[in-house]
Amino acid sequence: MSYPNHRPRRLRTTPAMRRLTAENRLAPADLILPAFIREGLTEPSPISSMPGVVQHTTDSLKRAAAEAVELGVGGIMLFGVPAVRDAQGSASLDPEGVLNKAIRDVRAEVGDDLVIMGDVCLDEFTDHGHCGVLDAEGYVDNDATLEIYGRMAVAQAEAGAHVLGPSGMMDGQIAVIRQALEESGHKNTAVLAYAAKYASAFYGPFREAVDSQLKGDRRTYQMDAANRREAILEVELDLEEGADMVMVKPAMSYLDILADVAAMSPVPVSAYQISGEYAMIEAAAANGWIDRRGAITESVLGIKRAGADTVLTYWASELAGWLKES
Repeated sequence: MSYPNHRPRRLRTTPAMRRLTAENRLAPADLILPAFIREGLTEPSPISSMPGVVQHTTDSLKRAAAEAVELGVGGIMLFGVPAVRDAQGSASLDPEGVLNKAIRDVRAEVGDDLVIMGDVCLDEFTDHGHCGVLDAEGYVDNDATLEIYGRMAVAQAEAGAHVLGPSGMMDGQIAVIRQALEESGHKNTAVLAYAAKYASAFYGPFREAVDSQLKGDRRTYQMDAANRREAILEVELDLEEGADMVMVKPAMSYLDILADVAAMSPVPVSAYQISGEYAMIEAAAANGWIDRRGAITESVLGIKRAGADTVLTYWASELAGWLKES
């Protein structure tokens, strides 16, 4: 059972041999493109901390969605940045608000050829930047927030979202959203639960992308980076409440959590390669320290290898193009 009977290098001798024996593969359909649209723009606005990513106009977002279809990308997750915010995040409920209109526009552009997902969270819409409404002491009021999430989910479903992505980490959010969808007749709208979403230092560039108004942090509702077993509890609760798919976020520093969730989940598992992960690779590549294409491909493959069925990544369309080439 030892050398020379076993030479593992035999299966690495040529590119064809390595392709034949690869344990994991990436395909464009595995990828989901997160995309931002900002109300009032006349042309796309570059995000300085995320080179190559922009805040879209309606027209540029529709083009990005059409390109994603052409490349075989699996889905698109939409985030809206409103012109006006308030303490309740009221713009999230407006049928003509930036996110609901974007969902409707993208659905009209690509129909059912791309899975259209909407972010169900208030952080982009509140003037305090939290994912829920605040009580008199400034604490995020879980149950008051749930009532808004239910209405927000219905608004996005009516706009044409195939999948809703509740990302606020409120207790009971999946149950409330599922019930609201059932009662409003949107029984076929799926829910991708951000089941294990951690408070992370790597969200920084995303705050620029959505022009976050946050003061302080979100540690009273997002998970503690020290905790591993708790993630399984969160996933189990979301599954009991009716989640159709579950997500781990972030991906890079939480591959152990992703592997744990993938091992126990009876439903598809996603992982979100977040803004800080994107920014670090882009910065290192821009300085000539790493090979950009190789690092991007390896990083996403690593997430897939850890157990993700689908990966949300800002490189979705570019990576899909490379995969089609090869």
